[in-house]
Amino acid sequence: MEDDLLRRVLSALLREDAYGLRRHALTEHRPDGDWLHLRTAGETLLLPVGPEGFQCEIQAREPLVETAGGILTGLRPVLTRLRAAAPPEDRPGYDSFLAECEDALAAARLHDRVRDGVTAQLAGAYGRRTAGWTGLRGSLAYDTLAAYRDHPVYPTGRSRAGLSEDELRAYAPEFHPFFALRWLALPHGAVRGDRAGLPHWWPTPAALGLRGIDATHLALPVHPLVAAGPLDAALRSAGLNGSARIAEKPWLEVLPTLSTRTVAVADDPAVHLKLPLATATLGLRNRRTIKPGTLLDGEVGQRLLEEITAHEPRFAGQVLLADERTHLQSDHELLAVLARRHPAGLQDAHVLPVAALLARAPGGALVADELADRYYGGSLAALLDAYLTLLLDWHTTLFTYGIALESHQQNTSLVLDAPGGRTRMRLLLKDNDGPRVHSVRLAARLGGEAADLLGFDDRRILVAGDGPVADVFATITVHLCAAAPLFELARLGRAPLDGLLARLRDRLAEAVERAARSAPGAAAVLRARVLDADRLPVKAMVTAGTLLTKERSGAADINKHYVQGPNYLRGAG
Repeated sequence: MEDDLLRRVLSALLREDAYGLRRHALTEHRPDGDWLHLRTAGETLLLPVGPEGFQCEIQAREPLVETAGGILTGLRPVLTRLRAAAPPEDRPGYDSFLAECEDALAAARLHDRVRDGVTAQLAGAYGRRTAGWTGLRGSLAYDTLAAYRDHPVYPTGRSRAGLSEDELRAYAPEFHPFFALRWLALPHGAVRGDRAGLPHWWPTPAALGLRGIDATHLALPVHPLVAAGPLDAALRSAGLNGSARIAEKPWLEVLPTLSTRTVAVADDPAVHLKLPLATATLGLRNRRTIKPGTLLDGEVGQRLLEEITAHEPRFAGQVLLADERTHLQSDHELLAVLARRHPAGLQDAHVLPVAALLARAPGGALVADELADRYYGGSLAALLDAYLTLLLDWHTTLFTYGIALESHQQNTSLVLDAPGGRTRMRLLLKDNDGPRVHSVRLAARLGGEAADLLGFDDRRILVAGDGPVADVFATITVHLCAAAPLFELARLGRAPLDGLLARLRDRLAEAVERAARSAPGAAAVLRARVLDADRLPVKAMVTAGTLLTKERSGAADINKHYVQGPNYLRGAG
């Protein structure tokens, strides 16, 4: 476990060329393979490497470094020795990353201790085989399975900064806990958002035990982790400490989804509440609070996608959108809520995030295998082909409108059912607040309608060329949603990698050809920048998220900061 994490961390540092480690390294060929000579300020360390081919040409082959005094192993000893590679001004970020690594290791060890028990709990509650894990309640069990998996790229994805083991057990999705929310009442004038769209069960202050203020205050849910910690400071910062009222008793039982900060209502699982948390995941600067404007951007993104599906009717029944138009926000990033509603009619469908496809079901089989048994006559290849075809057709079509979504494995769900005995696969999308939109290309497709669809608060969303849109298409749709599962299946020995990548290239090439019928210019961009490019953009998540300050990295957006990696699609197919 520690060795696997260290190998992933070392590979990430090489992939992102942190501190020039890979760029300035010399290669030594030995009988057992290649070794990189990594130069630090005080010495040269030798790292055994081998081919990788997905996000980087090479990866760490073994979790160790060779020093003048011998072989060094272990997460802290190796990373402490590498610290000298960081310039003095960057060492605080390096130290933060080391702490993040140790948090991730502690979480992985905790997961290893509890996983069998939690899986047995899921089997008892939902069934030993996933055939019965249907509807939006069943999707929460898939979220729990997915929470035990590592992120495809970020090596310390299990770390949640600042949360103790007891807090993880009480509130993290990998434990499938039920808990009740805390609530406060804020003056009506301090809250912005659509109150008319709130669920019918939304409490009044009186229902929470706060008498006499129904006419002046509105109830706002608060995650227990915020209520127990930074809530008082947030209210003071927003100037609300004198007018806010906090309910003494918790109310409304919920379960965490894969994102942790978003919870599903136990008695109404079609409603999810996205609540800010004072923690960070996938980088210490990737905080799980909700900044003012973010929820509005998600609503604008949803309306934009609705407009596209209206212009592309073949996706009307194939791509489902969660309704994210109901949200409340005050003047602090810890005082907000999104009331997300899922589409109706999913009670008989299997609904699962893409992140859960290669998780292990209670019986030990891959979730994807059990779904293939249920819907595709046992053919995993047929399931993958249906998924890749729909995924790439949808996102390629969006690209012709100048749009790329940050719809990674957590934000994209598969919806599988068989009405009338005929298998149907659909996509369900949520969290559309961080796309890239080429406004000129969008206007060329939609005409004057486009101007009313671009009211994003974060102006970084709107870009002046195809490049930033193609970068998101490559790093999210191609790398994370399409290629990452295929590389993992190859590592598991389920199919030769060459054949899997040929399938991916063929499905992408077909999607690009379809796009060329309506938007030949956009299709040409995808051919040049994705299918036939010498290299592809790769997220530099560790660098931008933890190692370097924004001033040092130059990252305008820590989730869209890139290095370059190999194009595994070239020559495939």
